[in-house]
Amino acid sequence: MYSSPKLTALQVMQDAPVIPVIVLNDVAHAVPMARALVAGGIRMLEVTLRTPQALACIEAIARAVPEAVVGAGTVRTKADAQAASMAGARFAVSPGYTPAVGQACRDVGLALLPGVATGSEIMMAQEDGFTELKFFPAMQAGGPAMLKAWSGPFFDVQFCPTGGVTLHNAPDFLALPNVVCVGGSWLVPADALAQGDWVRITQLACDTQDFKRK
Repeated sequence: MYSSPKLTALQVMQDAPVIPVIVLNDVAHAVPMARALVAGGIRMLEVTLRTPQALACIEAIARAVPEAVVGAGTVRTKADAQAASMAGARFAVSPGYTPAVGQACRDVGLALLPGVATGSEIMMAQEDGFTELKFFPAMQAGGPAMLKAWSGPFFDVQFCPTGGVTLHNAPDFLALPNVVCVGGSWLVPADALAQGDWVRITQLACDTQDFKRK
């Protein structure tokens, strides 16, 4: 449906210190929200497939905000990957990993950040060629200490920790050599969406540009 150049997972991760994890319940919010984030320097937008409106929101952003790169989060099945691609998503993020989801994303040309929480899951993703991974749920699964422990045996893997990451602890993650970016929902608060407070969302995006990057 869309013919944008293909991305790699590493390109998605390297674009900004934070990938916003977005939950949208109203399609009318999608485009102004995306424009607000782009204005604050955030282009990679993960719209989670957690609401009935999510695919329509992805399509609206893909059509109306070409300077943004919209992706689909909470991709759990082959059908999710196919629907996200048809809606205009250019990357996918999954809460866990299965070979079927990995192959589905490859088949439709979506860069995938697979979710992992254990060493065995990292090894499974690596066997299928994935070396840029989402550590989820990051705080509940061990936080920065777990990533430090993984840096030895998994020296060739790079992570995007997501889940419990906040404005305050994000710099702790970003200071680690095996962390490229973090995922966070704080950039798009539910109350800011409900109120149409796009200026606040832009400011939250701007604030992330000061995070330490390796």
